[in-house]
Amino acid sequence: MASGRIEVVAYAGYREDECPRAFVVGEVQVDIVKLLDLWTEENAFTGRRRRCFRVKGSDWRTYVLCHDETGDEWALA
Repeated sequence: MASGRIEVVAYAGYREDECPRAFVVGEVQVDIVKLLDLWTEENAFTGRRRRCFRVKGSDWRTYVLCHDETGDEWALA
């Protein structure tokens, strides 16, 4: 699968898009079976923040999904 913008189904708790549950690339949906790691990155020059999730997909591959909080966009890293 190529990296870039993707569609994500996320659990919205007290924080919007708190944790991804599945993502879609093209017409392929991958359900997330396990959250492996979570971290926040901030660009020192622009101040943009993104939350990144390292997850195990239902296809047993490991993915890194990042949510740009400023632009409200998800990307597959």
